[in-house]
Amino acid sequence: MAFENILVTQNERVQTITINRPNQLNALNKQTIQELHEALKAAEGDAGTRAIILTGSGEKAFVAGADIKEFASFDVTQGKQLAAQGQELLFNLLENLTTPVIAAVNGFALGGGLELAMASHIRIASDNARLGLPEVSLGVIPGYGGTQRLAQLVGRGKAMEMVATAGMICAEEAQYWGLVNHVTSQEELLPLAEKIASKICANSGDAIKSAIRAINANYTSGVNGYNVEIAEFGNCFGTEEFIEGTTAFVEKRKANFK
Repeated sequence: MAFENILVTQNERVQTITINRPNQLNALNKQTIQELHEALKAAEGDAGTRAIILTGSGEKAFVAGADIKEFASFDVTQGKQLAAQGQELLFNLLENLTTPVIAAVNGFALGGGLELAMASHIRIASDNARLGLPEVSLGVIPGYGGTQRLAQLVGRGKAMEMVATAGMICAEEAQYWGLVNHVTSQEELLPLAEKIASKICANSGDAIKSAIRAINANYTSGVNGYNVEIAEFGNCFGTEEFIEGTTAFVEKRKANFK
């Protein structure tokens, strides 16, 4: 599959998707959103891919925001369509993938870039990263799930402050607030992401899929997460990986998940 704005590489069971628009600080435009949609759908359908790393090209930016030129002249109806289509095509899709996605934030993650990272399952950042939702400085608000996911991750008060001031926070502050899991140097960012991905790949892919569904259920309106957990827990008993995992434990050996 040929792409213009992203690069896709595979190393054993880990796929790395790199947003590759360095001259635009990897800003998200319609084409890039569509390409990410296609790449993520393909990775989700590939039994050989057990973890995904999502990052940006260069050392300046993960994604510095959306391509403002594409929507500067939109009216109310077009604005609503833009947000709805973007959420459906990419951000909600990403959050609900059952293949774990690690966002390796290598620099600026602003606006749509931070929203992309927040929709990922795990976030790590380089020590030069700067994160924020500056949309109100443009007379608009985050439209790709930012108001919802930021509050879930950092709490209502901090989310209000970040959105209303349009300010950026550094990687260390982002880690303090739980917005990112780890902070490391630029040089060690991808190696750390690969290390985490390797640990994921060593475990039951079926169980991880169930865990993602159960965890996400806690943040889905009208859904009882405990009931989803019960159902997914039971579903695990019907998998070959459950048989392998429990047999390996009894036999005091390392499980071999295919």
